[in-house]
Amino acid sequence: MTAAPLVGTDPASAAGTPTGGRRGRRFDGPARTAVGFALGAALLFAVAPLTLSDFRLSLLAKYLCVAMVAVGIGIAWGRGGMLTLGQGVFFGLGGYAMAMHLKLADAGPGELPDFMQLYGQLDELPLWWRPFASPWIALPATVLLPMAVAFGLGSLVFRRRIRGAYFAILSQALAAAMVILLVGQQGTTGGTNGLTDIQGFFGYDLDDPVNQRMVYFIIAASLLALLALARQLIRSRYGELLVAVRDGEERVRFLGYDPAGVKLVGYVVAAGMAGLAGALFVPAVGIISPALIGIVPSIEFVIGVAVGGRATLLGPVLGAVAVAWARTALSERFPGTWTYLQGLLFVLVVAFLPGGLASLWVLARQRRSDPAGARWWRRSRPVDRAENRTEVSAA
Repeated sequence: MTAAPLVGTDPASAAGTPTGGRRGRRFDGPARTAVGFALGAALLFAVAPLTLSDFRLSLLAKYLCVAMVAVGIGIAWGRGGMLTLGQGVFFGLGGYAMAMHLKLADAGPGELPDFMQLYGQLDELPLWWRPFASPWIALPATVLLPMAVAFGLGSLVFRRRIRGAYFAILSQALAAAMVILLVGQQGTTGGTNGLTDIQGFFGYDLDDPVNQRMVYFIIAASLLALLALARQLIRSRYGELLVAVRDGEERVRFLGYDPAGVKLVGYVVAAGMAGLAGALFVPAVGIISPALIGIVPSIEFVIGVAVGGRATLLGPVLGAVAVAWARTALSERFPGTWTYLQGLLFVLVVAFLPGGLASLWVLARQRRSDPAGARWWRRSRPVDRAENRTEVSAA
């Protein structure tokens, strides 16, 4: 039997974004996309550097790294239905790979990093550290190493048809295991402190504000590139297939596709994006530690995506930046209650605005054009209701 083409409603359209017909092409055409990317580039490369201080710009660079992780979660969770509560693992793998190279570069040829000399447990560089002295190995490893780990784990999990809450718990357990591993290897990973006091970035002094701005521009450009990649991916035939697997895995398998392979690709891509974000986070902040990659940071990544709107392309980015900014702003004023405020925000969004903040504009438009449609939209969940599931038709 020949696999049939997939026709149906994707998460964006379920949240209210038109995807078909003349109106859909006008709403989401190439011209509109180009304008959107141009506006985003103007905000990131012109408005932000001109209006923000060096300190606030460095904070924005940090938030954009979180947004890069959110783009991958939007693909894996928003499009593929895989609730990834362990993205901190891949973020950490990319971050540690970059930090190891930068620490070796700061130490100089043949020298041990400062924390290894401080703890006094090693006389020579560990064997598994040595490849990271070369930028030609370290840089690809920031992306390829998380993707390799995701491929190995995903191959085991998806082939055994583990999904839903079981997959979420398993990914969260992986994050906890990685933190325990890093903390227990103090002599080679820095333990609880992690890899700190990173001073240089490929020959540039990170204490220089000019170089910090250069790092910010690299992060902003990388975020736009990931958004372009994600848009191309979700609008491709694979993107339609990923949505179909999410909404009707058994039906897709019956039509001759391999759902495990489809989900594996989305999971690996999300891991690579998280690894790149972790690698760029290191020069932006100057540190990578187990506290930044454990269970709590992994959950915060997901909260940002849920708040912004996992069923859209731009929603996860806006939600991740908003939640990260709120954490910084509110924790300064209410240091003991921010965690409760964050949990309350997540509960309110899930209960009353399942489409996230990105769906507010859609709801406002539907209220103006069709009040009855707006009431239906409020009652429906964009990715969970059976009425919105992708229809798979056989040829």
